[in-house]
Amino acid sequence: MKVVLLGATGFVGSALLKEALDRGHRVTAIVRDPGKLDKRDGLIPRTGDVYDTASLAGLIEGNDALISAFNPGWKNPNLYDDQVRGTRSIIEAAKKAGIKRVLWVGGAGGLEVKAGVRVVDDPALPEWVRPGSLATIDALDQLRKEPDLEWTFLAPSAEMKPGERTGKFRLGGDQLLVDFAGHSAISVQDFAVAMIDELERPRHLRQRFTVGY
Repeated sequence: MKVVLLGATGFVGSALLKEALDRGHRVTAIVRDPGKLDKRDGLIPRTGDVYDTASLAGLIEGNDALISAFNPGWKNPNLYDDQVRGTRSIIEAAKKAGIKRVLWVGGAGGLEVKAGVRVVDDPALPEWVRPGSLATIDALDQLRKEPDLEWTFLAPSAEMKPGERTGKFRLGGDQLLVDFAGHSAISVQDFAVAMIDELERPRHLRQRFTVGY
């Protein structure tokens, strides 16, 4: 497939890029600094700004699907506002470019730990995590208002770190997945597997789903 990827040099984006290229997809990576990308067959680096909606639409036109791993940076003092603004621009650019299939890297913050209680509602959640969690919740709200987009929102487990690509994990819906010991975890490599699986074989159109061990 011809896929456009936003945030390809980030923690999650780089794992998604590798997984997609390893499976033979042609990936146009929209980044601020293409020099950070290693040359690979199937990779088309492009310099772009997610906040410039018109320019972004032109860069992504002609692709079969868009994957957004956009994140303005956890240390950004304006993280929430910048991420919400970026989400809005990306969605508008996809519509202008005629891309209907949109896959979104979400967060665990909006998942429920019990009925009516989300991860982000825990007062013990570190304050530096909260703005990003709320911004990804807003992204899901924005996507839900786009009936013409074939969107999918993939939320990770509570803990996502570098690890093995096992290809063995569980999928869930709106509830946080935990193992028998109460841990909620997924490697970023297996998160990428779940996302590219969904790209190739859509099972969660206009839905949020999650992945964990």
